[in-house]
Amino acid sequence: MSYQNYGIRPQLVERVKLKLKNPVVKDKIRQLLGHLTKYDLQDRSKVRKLVKSAAVILQEKLTEAQEEQIVAFVLAQKIDPNNTFHLLKLWGMFR
Repeated sequence: MSYQNYGIRPQLVERVKLKLKNPVVKDKIRQLLGHLTKYDLQDRSKVRKLVKSAAVILQEKLTEAQEEQIVAFVLAQKIDPNNTFHLLKLWGMFR
C-alpha cells in the first residue's frame, strides 16, 4: 500500500530521502532505529516518539496531522525489522 494513501505528501518523502543521503544524518537515524523490534513498531506511542525524534534529526517541521499520518502508515505496514522481505517491500515503496 502506498504512503500516499495515508495522506503523506511525495514532497516530504523526497526531502527526507535527499537528507538521508548525508552520511551524518543517515548514521543518526540508523542509531535511532537500530534496536527496534516488530513489537516496538506496533506500539502507537513508541512510533509517535520515533517520528518526532526522526523529524528533529532531519530538521523537518511536522504538523500534528502529518505525524498522525506517518504513525498510521507505520502501524498499518506491520513491519518486522528482522524480516528481509518486509524491508525490501518498504525499500521498493520509497525508491
